Amino acid sequence: MKAMQVLSLTLLSVLAASAQLLKFGKCPKPAVQANFDASQYIGKWYEIMKLPTRFQKGECGTATYSLKSPGVIGVLNSELLDDGTINSIVGSAKVKNPSEPAKLEVSFFEGTPPGPYWVLSSDYEGHSLVYGCADYGLFRIELSWILSREPTLSEETVEELHGILSSIGLDVNKMVPTNQNETYCAAMNQ
Repeated sequence: MKAMQVLSLTLLSVLAASAQLLKFGKCPKPAVQANFDASQYIGKWYEIMKLPTRFQKGECGTATYSLKSPGVIGVLNSELLDDGTINSIVGSAKVKNPSEPAKLEVSFFEGTPPGPYWVLSSDYEGHSLVYGCADYGLFRIELSWILSREPTLSEETVEELHGILSSIGLDVNKMVPTNQNETYCAAMNQ
């Protein structure tokens, strides 16, 4: 029994150290974008806000999506690091269940389990609200991004999207803005 407690505490410590947003309890099951159309979602999106993650350390974040095949979206995430270098990663997002096309699973490395990428809201031309959550026993890890087709998004739209996140119990005060300043991000647009 004691070994199980030590193992549980060790796992919890690792999760807490690398957690995006570690919370007690099971993942909520929010409504996702109705009639999600991947062909309208493809293209470039700018990261406006996010829950902090251990795997995103830079600014000027963008996500570029391409249609690879029915139910499969190519993913290219890029960011500008403090030292001026561009950090990019390529992956794919797949529809898990064709009856819920807004619930995708994204993976970046062969052999690693995919993570949830749920489009909660998108008008395809202006904003997208993405949420992901994974259960780990008594705890869950949450991720969320607010994306825009432009480097800025109106405060009214951000508040509307925050309302959706708040309705599922996410603390929007934990979200951080992403610097998309044109001068600062110039290296990303070359």
